[in-house]
Amino acid sequence: MYAIDYALLIYSIVITLASFINLIRLDYWWIRMWDFPHLQLTVLAGIGVLGWLAIGYPREGFLIIVPIGLLATLLYQSWLIYPFTPLHRKQVVRLPHNSNNETSERNTIRLLVSNVFMDNTQTPKVRDMTDQYKPDVVLVLEANQRWKDELAAIEPNYPYRILYPLENTYGMLMYSRYPIRQHELRFLIQDDIPSIYAQLELPSGQLIHFYGVHPTPPSPTENDRSTERDAELLLVGKEARTKSGPIIVAGDLNDVAWSHTTRLFQRISGLLDPRIGRGLYNTFHAKYFFLRWPLDHVFVSEHFQLQRIQRLPNCGSDHFPMFIALTYVPEQAQQPNEIPQPEQDDLEESNEKITEAREERTSTQTT
Repeated sequence: MYAIDYALLIYSIVITLASFINLIRLDYWWIRMWDFPHLQLTVLAGIGVLGWLAIGYPREGFLIIVPIGLLATLLYQSWLIYPFTPLHRKQVVRLPHNSNNETSERNTIRLLVSNVFMDNTQTPKVRDMTDQYKPDVVLVLEANQRWKDELAAIEPNYPYRILYPLENTYGMLMYSRYPIRQHELRFLIQDDIPSIYAQLELPSGQLIHFYGVHPTPPSPTENDRSTERDAELLLVGKEARTKSGPIIVAGDLNDVAWSHTTRLFQRISGLLDPRIGRGLYNTFHAKYFFLRWPLDHVFVSEHFQLQRIQRLPNCGSDHFPMFIALTYVPEQAQQPNEIPQPEQDDLEESNEKITEAREERTSTQTT
């Protein structure tokens, strides 16, 4: 074989392994990190196929691995990404245009979710976004005391607030025009990683269960496993399944929309993804075009229809903000067979992850 043949063979093996290693059900960060770059791996696999064709599509000996591996990669990546294309059926239906009446308006919630990057100093851009898009609820992630102080200017427009700044990049600020009838600041898995549960009252009087989350990612600098992240999401998912009435779960999940954990979360919670059938809405990394994937999420119960979903312009962070407008339409709820349901060993897997994370937390507290 020529040197170019060897190079293409090695290239295809690397791309194929990188594409399928995420199927290994281990929580170590160096495996879970491969959940993220599936769009990038799709592009790289396509380039590999074009390179194979360009050199005369050799198939002798070990070179047969090249087309088989790269085509298998493209098929697998297409299967993962397909739900987030217009070719797929929409999981959350759009509110009909003729439904924009007073009743719909009184049942509508507009949500802005922004991971602002704690060291970012462009706070005026975030304030301007609230003026321009006029969200009813603003969830700010990675907020420290400086962010809290500099966003005080929007407080007159948001009389209901849950403010918990932290200097560890996991502070949360929640601002609401709608009354917060009940709320809890929670530390579900890690003592320094908060989440929010709140009951919001729409102008119609309907209560909404709202969860704001921002678990830690699997990485060598944070957690060497994804166990803590997965457990927090699954705890929220299990609780959401028990709630009656409309539910919203929003935040930076530090996980991608197509991963096993996020799909497991959907089946456990029964919540729907408004992006399915519409697009990926990649929110991270805002500064590097080729390294982007969907980390910031909004999941909703079957009670909602979608008015609008939009990735907003960057505000100086490494994340793009997300804006979504949802209308509570109980009489047009999804059919029961369209609501995600647990499969096979989903509940057992969820309980194992939660138990493991809690045992790790107990062990850390006692040492």
